[in-house]
Amino acid sequence: MKKLIKRVLNIELPLGQSAFLWGARKTGKTTFLKQNFADSIRYDFLKTDLFIDISKKPALLREELLAQPTEKTSKPIILDEVQKVPMLLDEIHWLIENKGFNFILCGSSARKLKRGHGNLLGGRAWRYQMLPLTTFEIQDFNLLKALNNGLIPSHYLLENSRKSLKAYVVDYLKEEIFDEGLTRNIAAFSNFLDAVGYSHGELINYTNISRDCGVDAKSVKEYFQILQDTMLGTLVFPFKKRQGRQVITKAPKFYLFDVGVAGYLSKRVIMEEKGAEFGKAFEHFIFMEILAYKTYLDMDFNINFWRTKAGQEVDFVLGDGAVAIEIKGNKKIDKTDLKHLISFSQNYSPKKCFLVCNEKRKRLMGNILILPYKTFLKKLWNGEII
Repeated sequence: MKKLIKRVLNIELPLGQSAFLWGARKTGKTTFLKQNFADSIRYDFLKTDLFIDISKKPALLREELLAQPTEKTSKPIILDEVQKVPMLLDEIHWLIENKGFNFILCGSSARKLKRGHGNLLGGRAWRYQMLPLTTFEIQDFNLLKALNNGLIPSHYLLENSRKSLKAYVVDYLKEEIFDEGLTRNIAAFSNFLDAVGYSHGELINYTNISRDCGVDAKSVKEYFQILQDTMLGTLVFPFKKRQGRQVITKAPKFYLFDVGVAGYLSKRVIMEEKGAEFGKAFEHFIFMEILAYKTYLDMDFNINFWRTKAGQEVDFVLGDGAVAIEIKGNKKIDKTDLKHLISFSQNYSPKKCFLVCNEKRKRLMGNILILPYKTFLKKLWNGEII
């Protein structure tokens, strides 16, 4: 895997600059750092003995690093799973300020650091995020494989990832959510994850989900925030520019960070490139590509959706209404598939309108460019969409 996949993420730090690298587990953070910072001093707090020693005496980190030769400490110092030892951030802060060391602090969530009032270095560290694989990183991309296995590197490379997906979800529940003390109601949170499976990519109905979980709506909102803070998903909010009373403006949607994890939670297996289940997974996949493009290239644009109370909907609205994108899993698009984009275009006059689909060739209908998904993604990564 290390030889086959070159990641889009690029971390280039000027002298004296530190960074946080966040991302859900198994997205490839550790592999990336080993490949790109092979000569760096490394501390991995998944190692029990190291975790116990440093937890008991955080000053050990400072004492050990000060004993290293300058040629070693002049390179970024890697601290993996740093969220496990939040008290260490004060020592890191001191070493940055007084010795000019620079660090790459890697972990799956800043939430525990924030909850424990951890020192987040007051802007002294740039923020990076690792996401699952993108089409830009995969040779001979297989759409059905991506939708079923997901794009966590080790899962995508398997022939059948169902057991790995099951283990991932169960281990994440244990290791990331419960062991980190992010919630104490195990049964309610487990029921909540089941609810996420059937409500994924739809408007969130907090009341219905709270009824299914046996907790109040406030707790459900907190659970969604936990998933977002632990890099397990993204809330997408409605487009609100010049909204009338017939446009939904409050209820967000939620997309899990990986299409395979979403498929496992919803008990979905896609056998062919058609049907409602394929369409939902296909939309999720395109969303993750847009999000990865925005994240890795550090682009400053909002990702929203537009929906009216009558049911008209545009899947993604980018850049404060500059770009409207509708996703259809169909292999043949007709004019009825364009009606929501046409309505949005008449009301908000976007600069670009796209319908992304499974057709073989691109074509133009009015002001709407119909694109095969591979063409759309190539244009996206070339900077031609936004």
